[in-house]
Amino acid sequence: MTAPLRQSEPIVVPVALGERSYDIVIGRGLLAGLGGRIKALRGGARVAIVTDETLAGLHLGAAESALKSAGIDSARIVVPAGEGSKSYATFEKVCEAIIAARVERNDLVIALGGGVIGDLAGFAASSVRRGLDYVQVPTTLLAQVDSSVGGKTGINSRLGKNLIGAFHQPALVIADTALLDTLPKREFRAGYAEVAKYGLLGDAAFFSWLEKDWQDVFAGGPAREHAIAVCCRGKAGIVARDERETSERALLNLGHTFGHALEAACGFSGRLLHGEAVALGMVLALEFSAHKGLISASEAKRAAAHLAAVGLPTHLKDVPGGMPAADVLMDLIAQDKKVKRGTLTFIFVRGIGQAFVENNVSAAEVRAFLDRKLAGSCI
Repeated sequence: MTAPLRQSEPIVVPVALGERSYDIVIGRGLLAGLGGRIKALRGGARVAIVTDETLAGLHLGAAESALKSAGIDSARIVVPAGEGSKSYATFEKVCEAIIAARVERNDLVIALGGGVIGDLAGFAASSVRRGLDYVQVPTTLLAQVDSSVGGKTGINSRLGKNLIGAFHQPALVIADTALLDTLPKREFRAGYAEVAKYGLLGDAAFFSWLEKDWQDVFAGGPAREHAIAVCCRGKAGIVARDERETSERALLNLGHTFGHALEAACGFSGRLLHGEAVALGMVLALEFSAHKGLISASEAKRAAAHLAAVGLPTHLKDVPGGMPAADVLMDLIAQDKKVKRGTLTFIFVRGIGQAFVENNVSAAEVRAFLDRKLAGSCI
């Protein structure tokens, strides 16, 4: 795989879901054309924009201006920034605000933000008036390559992440790569974990390209747009084949079984961002695969070395404040959405780019592995 040529036009990635098909539009400066795209999608619609307090100061005004220039009336719904907004209380606030704005079934909700806003606004859209269409305008790398695509929406339970929600596909995804310029470096790195995930789970050539060219992705330009498009094409294909995660779509959870447990153990706080938890979870998943003899220790170390080079956590000791005992983590893992009849399901790999789903994984084996990792042992 080689670096792409400079793109003069947006990249369009279709998500083929029959009557519910939609496009992911990727390019720089797309927010300015938001009004035109919304008008073409749903002429005469009223719009409710859901965003957070941080993004309201960065991009909300531009979004509202773009809509106004196309003659589209909009209402703003602003919630606190951070994972804490994926809660019952904030979900209620957003639903009530959409209703108060008189957004009807033929109108639209716009999710202007990262994964938290996309999940929250999408879940509210799935519920208000028994279902409204919504448009994703992801503002983080993580959201542009992963959470804005595929229709998973939801909020967190005190027992775990994303345990309350619905499958509700967007009508359009607009990924303006210029919005990533305002991301703090830590947030961009965290999002990059999901970029690397697509290479590790199913595209060895892409992972090799990332090892060479990741700095260009961070710098912006065509390499960034190329990486986002590769990830979106990978996810779009999987979602088209397995929309409701009955089989293949579970592969997209590589690293998430461990990662979600680590994130919950940190209280969904700034101690460990979601992408950082995914990075650490992927390292653990590959090390567990090596422990089971599925891949060589050198391949697991290769993946960890790349994530570490980017600046992502790759050891449990990297998490500020430490980790709880293995029993606590196992209780959290037991709440994973992939658990079936009380048995654990994990995503393992047979090599870089060769992930697979394994059911009926021994809880005792997972606990013993975590005990060793918490004690600081290597592969």
